[in-house]
Amino acid sequence: MLLQKTIKNFTQNPKNDILSGLTVALALVPEAVAFAFVAGIDPLVGLYGAFMMGIVTALFGGRPGMISGATGAMAVVMVHMIQKGNEVGHALATPIENLGLQWLFITLLFVGAIQIAAGVFRLGKFVRLIPHPVMMGFVNGLAIVIFLSQLGLFKENVDGVQQYMQGTQLWIMLGLVALTMGIMFGLPKLTKKIPSALVAIIVVACVTIFGGVEASTVGSFIKDGGGAGLQGGLPTFQAQIFGLLDTLQGNWGLILSTAVILAAVGLIESLMTLNLIDEMTETRGSGNRECVAQGGANILNGLFGGMGGCAMIGQSIINVNSGGRGRLSGAIAAVALLCFILFGASLIEQIPIAALVGVMFMVVIGTFAWSSFRILHKIPLPDAFVLIAVSAITVWQDLAIAVIAGVIMSALVFAWKNATMIRARTQIKPDGTKVYAVWGPLFFGSVQNFNSKFDPKSDPDKVEIDFIESKVSDHSGVEALRNIANKYMELNKEVKLTHLSPDCKTLLLKWNPEFESVIEEQIDDPRYYVATSTVDNEV
Repeated sequence: MLLQKTIKNFTQNPKNDILSGLTVALALVPEAVAFAFVAGIDPLVGLYGAFMMGIVTALFGGRPGMISGATGAMAVVMVHMIQKGNEVGHALATPIENLGLQWLFITLLFVGAIQIAAGVFRLGKFVRLIPHPVMMGFVNGLAIVIFLSQLGLFKENVDGVQQYMQGTQLWIMLGLVALTMGIMFGLPKLTKKIPSALVAIIVVACVTIFGGVEASTVGSFIKDGGGAGLQGGLPTFQAQIFGLLDTLQGNWGLILSTAVILAAVGLIESLMTLNLIDEMTETRGSGNRECVAQGGANILNGLFGGMGGCAMIGQSIINVNSGGRGRLSGAIAAVALLCFILFGASLIEQIPIAALVGVMFMVVIGTFAWSSFRILHKIPLPDAFVLIAVSAITVWQDLAIAVIAGVIMSALVFAWKNATMIRARTQIKPDGTKVYAVWGPLFFGSVQNFNSKFDPKSDPDKVEIDFIESKVSDHSGVEALRNIANKYMELNKEVKLTHLSPDCKTLLLKWNPEFESVIEEQIDDPRYYVATSTVDNEV
C-alpha cells in the first residue's frame, strides 16, 4: 500500500508528466537566463540554479507538480550585494574578479539554513493564515509582473544598445506570439492528450527554422545580453568560497541581511504558489516540507555554483495545465534543462523568443483573477482596498513586501472591527450585586472600550464581571482585567470574576495571588441549567 501511494505521488500519468516536464524545461531557459542578467551574473549560473532548485524540490518538496527555479523576485534582491562584492574585489591589493558572485554562493548557504529552520520549526503552516483578498492581490500583481517581464523580450540589439523592436521585426514578433497563443487556445478544444504549450513552441520553431522567418531566438537573446551561449558542463563544487571569508570583513551585515530577505522572499513566493496550486488541483501540499526542500536546494546551489531560487508560479501553472501533477514532471523539467545545457544547446538556442513569450502571455491570462473585477463592489471596502493595494505593491516593490503589507492591513482591519465589538450588559441581582455580562473579545484593541464600560466609584459594593460570552485573548486583556479588579478592591468593594478561561486564571494568579478570592470557581454553565435539570429529573 505504501509503495503504491509513493508511486502515485511520483507520477499519476507518466505520459502527461513527461510531456509537461519538457514544456516547462523549454520555458525555464529564457526565464533563468533573463533573471541571471537581472542579477548581473553569467547565464549558466542561472541555468545551474534552475536545475538544482528544480530537481531537489521536485523529488523532496511539499507539492508534487510545483516547479522551482531561478526567479526574478530573488534576482532583484541579489543585485546590490553582488555589485558591492565586485567593488570590494576590484579594490583589493590583489583584485578578485566576480567576487560578488562568490559572495552570492556564501549567502545562499545562510539562506538555505534559514529556510530549513523555518521548516523544522513548522512555520510553513502560517501561509494558511493569509487572507483571501491578499491571495487574490498576490495573484493579480504577479500576473502583471510576469506580463511586464515579457516586454523586455521585445527588445533587440542595435549598435550595442538595447531598443524596442520596430517595423517588420516587431510585426513578426507579434505574429509569432499570436500564433503561439492561438495554438494554446485552440488545441485543447480538439485534444488534451498532448500539452498545447509544447506543440505551440515546436510549431513556431519550425516556422522560423524552415520557413525562413527571421526572429529573435534564445541564442541571440543570450548573446545580446553579453552571454557566450548555453553550452556548459556539469555544476562543479565551489571550494574556493571557503577561502574568501576574509573578504567579508565589515560586510557580514550585508551578507546576513540579504540572506534573511532572500529566505523570506523565497518562502513567501513558494508557499503562496503552493497554496494556489492546492486550489487548482484540489489537493493539499506540505508547506513545512517545502521549506526544508527549498533550503536544501539553496545550500546545494551555494556549494555547486547556482544562483538559487524558489517556486515559479508561471511554470507551475504551465505544468499543472499541461497535465503534470506528479513529482516526475518537475524531475523531467530539471533533467531536461540540464540536458539542454550539456547536449542540446544548439537546438534550444534556435527556439524563437516569441514562442516562449506567447506561452507566458497565456500564463498571465490564466493566472490573473478576472473575477476580482466582478466582486470588488460586492466585498467589504477594506477587503477591496487590500486586494488592490497588494496588487499594486507587488508590481511596485516585490512579492514579499506586498504580502506582508497585505497581511498587516488585514490584521489591522480585523483588530479594529473586533475592538468595537466589546459589550457589557448590566443587571442587578436580588441581593444588590451588579453584574457586568461581557460580550466580545478582550484584547489590545478593545481594552479602551472595555475600560469605559465600568464605573467603580458609582457601582454598588458587590460587583460581578461575567466572561461566559467573552474571551481574554492576550496580555493586554489580562492587564486590563487586573486593573479594573484592583480599582474595585481599592474602593473596598467586593468584585468577582466568573467564567474566566484557565489560561487567563493562571496569568492573573501568577502576578496577583490575592486574586484567589476574586476569581470564582464556577463549574456549571448557567446557559445549560435547564438542560441539566431536565436530565436529572428524568434520571
